[in-house]
Formats: sequence, structure tokens, C-alpha cells
Amino acid sequence: MSVPVPPGLGKTVLPAGALSLALVRRDQLEAMRGSVLTAIPVNMLLGLASMLVAYHSGHGEAGALWFAFSTIVNLARIGLCRATCLGLGLTSETPPAMAAAATQSVDRHLRACIAAAFLSGLVWACQPLLCEGYTSTQTLFYLAITCGITAGAVTHGTAYARIPLAFILSPLLSVTICLVAVGDFDRTCLAACVLLYLLALTHTAFRSEAGFREASRIKNEATALARSRAEAHASVSALADEMRRRATHDDLTGLLNRAGFIQQAESRLPTGSISLLLLDLDGFKLVNDVYGHKAGDRVLVEVARRIRAELPESGLAARLGGDEFAVLYDPAASGMPHDRLAAALVAAVAQPLDGFDAGRLGVSIGVHPGPEPSLTEMLSCADAALYAAKAAGRNHYRMFDAGLRERLQIRRDLERDLSTALAEGTPEVWFQPIYSMDAQTLVGLEALVRWQHPRLGWIAPPDLVATAATAGLTESLLRYILEQVCAMMQILRGRGLANVRVAMNVSPQEMAQVPVDEIVIERLRGLDLPAAMLEIEITEETALDIAAVQGKLQALSRAGIRVALDDFGIGYSSLSSLRQLRADRIKIDRSFVTGLSASDDKRGLVLAVLGLGRMLGLEVVAEGVESDEDLRTLQTMGCPFLQGYHFGRPMPACELEAKVFANHIEAA
Repeated sequence: MSVPVPPGLGKTVLPAGALSLALVRRDQLEAMRGSVLTAIPVNMLLGLASMLVAYHSGHGEAGALWFAFSTIVNLARIGLCRATCLGLGLTSETPPAMAAAATQSVDRHLRACIAAAFLSGLVWACQPLLCEGYTSTQTLFYLAITCGITAGAVTHGTAYARIPLAFILSPLLSVTICLVAVGDFDRTCLAACVLLYLLALTHTAFRSEAGFREASRIKNEATALARSRAEAHASVSALADEMRRRATHDDLTGLLNRAGFIQQAESRLPTGSISLLLLDLDGFKLVNDVYGHKAGDRVLVEVARRIRAELPESGLAARLGGDEFAVLYDPAASGMPHDRLAAALVAAVAQPLDGFDAGRLGVSIGVHPGPEPSLTEMLSCADAALYAAKAAGRNHYRMFDAGLRERLQIRRDLERDLSTALAEGTPEVWFQPIYSMDAQTLVGLEALVRWQHPRLGWIAPPDLVATAATAGLTESLLRYILEQVCAMMQILRGRGLANVRVAMNVSPQEMAQVPVDEIVIERLRGLDLPAAMLEIEITEETALDIAAVQGKLQALSRAGIRVALDDFGIGYSSLSSLRQLRADRIKIDRSFVTGLSASDDKRGLVLAVLGLGRMLGLEVVAEGVESDEDLRTLQTMGCPFLQGYHFGRPMPACELEAKVFANHIEAA
């Protein structure tokens, strides 16, 4: 119960230790008001009896006047007991300032009740006027009435001793004085007994109050303890609820997190035709890089809001991590087809965001219409569709279909079999020769991994690298290829061809996820192979995350291992990234070289790259030389290094020794 603070009060703060005493005083006041209201009717009945006896004994006027005063005082005491008291609302939860005001109100009421009880006692102390100072024949009656009413006052006033004592003191002293005044032995002894009676009542009153106070204290402590336990239970329950919410929700966006999404999604799988959409933001990394991570967080919050706005009723939305989101819903129940929801989400996310360039952010969506036997399978299928959507460009969605299912099954077969293949040495590393401008001097070899799957046939190198990444075999594949490359370097050195460099392709995933520098340098040292014979080829895609790979490339460069930038001209690199990537050589992509002699545009581009290489001191290799006309054109342009089918296709090491090394030695 809240307690209002009267004007002018609340400035004084009740000390914390005094609150328990204040609660006891409140209980005393409350009990006293109840006992007085119970005792007053008895008081009035005894007063009426006294008036009737006085009337019968010839003291009618005095009896009536006495009863009138007694009734007025009793009515005042009733009114006082029924008056509003601020302190009765005091609880252990009352703020300290309000508790101080409530305590003051209790004290005032108790003092007023003491005064009223004393006034009532004074009226009863006038009873000797009705029996001639306890000398008339009605003396025994009035003494009995006085003893009874005083004993009753103490019996009912156990909560607060001062009130019954204030009432009984005057009547009993009045009796004692009157009895002593008569002077005979019997009445003097009776007066002494009255005093002894007064002392006994006083002792009983204080002992009763002490018992009441202790009981009140124990009750209040028990109440406070019960309240504390209830509050603690409520707090623990609230904390548990919050922990459960945090365990299943994303703190940033308020959407479900991965754990919460999986938990709720699995419970819905058996209930109907559930569809799953996986969303991945396009361009979000650039937002973080250009505007900072706080701006990126604002973007994620806004994207989550837009997803919620498009979410069908009873659908689930989650942030699975980073900039990847998921939506699960029942198209039949919502009346929203998969393609319409996917298109709506693409349009919603593509809307301009405050503070960002229009079109900077997009979303790719993979849609799996379901059903599948498990949520894991649905996620895998939707992820395959998402990968296909991203390959098609930003702001696209792709449905999971039979074609994607076949590709997914192929990928799973590859993931399952790759580990065994690496252990058994099934993949092969082939080598394609690189020549100088005279088209006769062998200057290098490019190592290319080949794997002939027993059921699926030849696996393209990009698919093999991607399979290794998803199967957790990235480092194993890197070490496997490195062993074959090192074996070729040993063959070259044995044949006196230590000046021929072997190039090894390293994918962006391998460069980012694996300690390439440590693995390569340690292996070369272990085999005592010169670092200058090895070249690491990276693609321009590696430039997208220079910070993650720059230290590794610097370590390779310091060790004497050269770095080549493959497929130059079709990726993302800039002039500054050429230096940050520690590139020593750039390889012109085959799309610019094949058919070069018949295309003015291609010739212009190749001349520009050659000029850039000379300006920056970089070696330039033309890939994809497939005709004698293209060869002569490149020679005319002054291209220093050449590679392509015109000179030789990739071949196993044994074939390379028979066809290339022998011819190179003869030419030499």
C-alpha cells in the first residue's frame, strides 16, 4: 500500500534501523484501536449501571451528570479510534522519507489516545461522588465496578501499556485516597490492597506489551522475509526469462539468433508445408569498410526491421550471424507464394538507407520450398540456392530446384570422397610450361591440380578448392599440392634447370584461412630447396581482404618466394593493391589474349598492361596463347613471357619430362 506524503513532510528520512520499531508501533496502534472499540461498549454499559444505582440511592442528578461526561469522553475515544491515520499504511517497502512521516503520525495518534484514556479515567475517578466517598451502602457495588473496569482495561490493552495505565491510574488512586480518608483499619487495609492491585496491573500491562512487541517484530520479520523471498523468486524468474531470451535472440536486431531459430523451426517442421529463405546482404562489407562498424550495425537493425515488416503472420525471422538472415513460414497458411515473398524482401532491402549511397546495399536470397526430412537438410538446400543467387549478381533470388539438388549431391559426394583421395594420393598435379618471348626458352611451370573422381569424372580445380573448404580440408589440399610442387622443383634442380620457376596457385580461401607462409617456408627449408624456384599465384579476388593476407605475402616475399597476380584485368585489384600484395608478376587473363591478333580492343588492353608492367617493374605473362598469329602479335608487342595451349597443355610430371625437358635441353 502506497502512503501519500502530506505537504511539508517527507524531508526527514527515517534511519533504516528504526523502520522495524516503526512497524511495531504501527501494529500497537492498530491493535489498541481495535481493543478500545471493543471495550468502550462495556465501559458505557457499566457507566449506565452506575448511573442507575446512583439514581436509586438518591443521587440521580449527580449520576446523570457523571454519565453524560463519561459518554462524551467515550464518543471522543471512538471517534479518535476511527480517525484516519497516515501511519497505518506503513510497510517495509515504504520509502524512507514517507516512513518518517508515517511514524510521526503513529506517535501523534498514540499520544492522543493516551490523553483520551487519561480523561476517561478522570471521569471514573469521580465515582466516589456517587457513594459519599465509599461510605454508603453502595460502596461494594462501586468498588466492584471500578476493579472490573480497570482489570478489563489492562486485559484489552495488551498492545500498548501506557493507554490502559493512563485509564486505571486515576480511578484506583481515587479509591485509595477515599478509603484512607475514612480512617478505620479495614478500609486502610483495603486501600493498601488497591495500591497493590494497581502495581500488579501495571506490571501485567508492561509484560503484555513486551510480549506483543516481540510477536509483532517476529511477524514483521517473517513478512519481510516472505516478501524478500517472493521478490528474489520474481527476480530470479525474470533473470531466467531474460537469459532464455538472450540465449535465443540476437542482441543487436532483436530477431531470433541461430540457436533460437533452429529450436523453433524444428518444432514447426512436422506441422505443414514449411518454406525456408536464406538472405545474405550484398555490399555489406563495403559499408563496414567505408562507414565503420557502427554504421554497419545500424544497417543490420534497419534490414531486420524491413524483414519483419514483410514477414507473413506466424513466420519466423532470424539473424544467423554476420549479415546472414533467415525466414521460415508456411506459404499455404499465409497465402504468400515463395517467389512473391522473396521479391518483396529483395525490394525492401534495396530501398535507399539514410546516409548511404543509393544502390550500395542489396540482398541475395536462396529459397527452399520444402519439405525436407530435417532442418539441416533444408538449410543446406537453401544455402545452395543462395550461392547460385549470389553468382547471378546482387538483388537476385533463386529457387532450389532439381539442377541445384544434383549439384548439391555432387558436392556432397566430393566432400565425402576427397579425404580418402588425398590419403591415397589420387589427385594429380599437372604442369603447364611458360616460355620466354622467343617461344623456346623454358622459364617456368604452373602447377594445376587434377582429380578424376571414379564416378563423376574430372573435377574442375575451382570445384576441388571449394570442396576442400567446405569439407575442412583446405590445409590438407594445400600441403598435398605443395609436396608435388616440391618434387618437381627437385627434378628441375637435378636436371640443371634451377632457373625454371614453379608456380603454385593459392586460392583466396586458402590464403585467408591457412598459415600459407609458415607451411611453405618450413617445407622448403626442410627439403633444402631454394625459395627463388617457387612462385605463389593469387587471384585479384584476394585483394578484397588485403588486411587478412598482407602479412603472409610479406613473409613469403622476405623469404625470396615470388608472388604472381593471376587473371589480371578481370578482378578487383588497384594500382595500390599491386604493391600491398607484394606482386612480382602479373598474368594477363586469357580472355584478353585468345584472338588477340583479330581484335583492336584486346591489343589496346594488352599494350596497356605491358606498359603498366614496365612502369611498375613487374614481369608480365600472357596466358591463353592458342595460335601462331596471337604468338607473333605478342612478340611484336614485346610481351616477355608466354603461356598457352600453343606451347603445351597441362601434363603430368612424367609426360613433362619426356616432351618438354628433353626438347628444352636439345634447344639449349
